[in-house]
Amino acid sequence: MKKILIVDDQPEVRELVSVTLEIGPYQILTASNGNQAIEIARQEHPDLMLLDVMMPGGGPDGFEVCRRLKSDPSTRDITIIMLTSKGQDRDRELGYEAGADDYFVKPFSPLELIAKVEEVLEA
Repeated sequence: MKKILIVDDQPEVRELVSVTLEIGPYQILTASNGNQAIEIARQEHPDLMLLDVMMPGGGPDGFEVCRRLKSDPSTRDITIIMLTSKGQDRDRELGYEAGADDYFVKPFSPLELIAKVEEVLEA
């Protein structure tokens, strides 16, 4: 069973994404901040991470989480899709520069998200 880590500071977004993806044969993990995301990624080694950019609370934002995980040999192979409301071209550039494999802007289509997850995890 493939593992997906959903990282967002908003519980309702984590719940929406979890419910959207529960139709598939996935184990869903969640984190509410950057530090928790890094810890879970290192312990559980998910196949895919859906990562928000803005995470208040003083810890690393999504760009920094992505950078840290992609620069660590033990976690660099985790596929990371930024899932964020920051949809400007510059935000996308920052995401890809940090090592993101893809970039999805909120609000998102659940069907498009499911299709992207299936595409990534089937590859």
